[in-house]
Amino acid sequence: MSTYSPVQVAIAGEALIDLIGRADGNYEPCLGGALYNLARALARQGVGTQYLNPLSRDRWGRELAAQLAADGVQLALPTPVGEVTSLAVVNLTEHGHPDYAFYREGVADRTVSAAGLNAACAAHGGVLQLVCTGALALDARDAAIYLPWLQAQRAAGRCVVVDANLRPSVMPDLPAYRAQVQAALAEAHIIKASDEDLDHLQVPGTEPLERARHLLAANPRASLMALTLGGEGAWLLQQGEGAAQWFAREAQPLAVVDTVGAGDSFLAGLLADLLKQYANAPAGFAAFVAGLSAEQCQQALRHALASASLCVQERGCVPPDWQAAQDWAVQHPALCQRP
Repeated sequence: MSTYSPVQVAIAGEALIDLIGRADGNYEPCLGGALYNLARALARQGVGTQYLNPLSRDRWGRELAAQLAADGVQLALPTPVGEVTSLAVVNLTEHGHPDYAFYREGVADRTVSAAGLNAACAAHGGVLQLVCTGALALDARDAAIYLPWLQAQRAAGRCVVVDANLRPSVMPDLPAYRAQVQAALAEAHIIKASDEDLDHLQVPGTEPLERARHLLAANPRASLMALTLGGEGAWLLQQGEGAAQWFAREAQPLAVVDTVGAGDSFLAGLLADLLKQYANAPAGFAAFVAGLSAEQCQQALRHALASASLCVQERGCVPPDWQAAQDWAVQHPALCQRP
């Protein structure tokens, strides 16, 4: 008998190997990919999660699959494919931020179709509450895969989550890439973006919060937006004229090892907390998100911040479990603000 939890979240997007540059000039292979990291992070927080993309039968594909299984993520396509695993070469800046170069032609995680994604989601019926994508899945060259899938899932009543997570340095056609990201955001109930994403999207405004408000207003079908500012904290914004917004950051500086997977852990913490709060709600999850109270938003933001804070203190993406994030939030109270 399977020990997996019923699938509440389905995730589609890249799974790859991060080759992380070390001080000695060598590269350390780490399992990665924004959506892969998100799937792991959600499952480690106790959320029933399914990863929808195929994985390779090569050595790295087998390692990717084994880690998902160890973390409790279900595979929609458990039979591996012949295509190779995607690679990302990651060199860290002096501040520990990753700089990426991707190798993704003819790779396993891109051998998927909108019909296949929809069929995998349909198998879970009403138990599946939300679907997530973003990052490299928003490549304009894959528009025929992910955008129709998001549109179908929204039409089916599921909550759509899109993490912009732009990688403009590796996209051959930046205007087409920006247009595809905007098209995906237009389908979202929940948007996540960083201050760097706002720069890449050329969102008008003079400071990140103003620009985030502009992006949220430009996507009126979204109910909620998370804006991450790296070590400066994060905002959670609700839709609508005069709608509320909340800010949180760590009270003390962290011992940052690197920031790989921090945004993915943040988003996982946010969604895991909201799903836990939703457990007793009568309406569907998308309706629940549209009607969040101030207390619910603040609680979810604190848990998301704690999840990211624990991740940055590890090398590579090591998402915390639910209890570790809860304990961190209690032991290290965040500085919170509502203007």
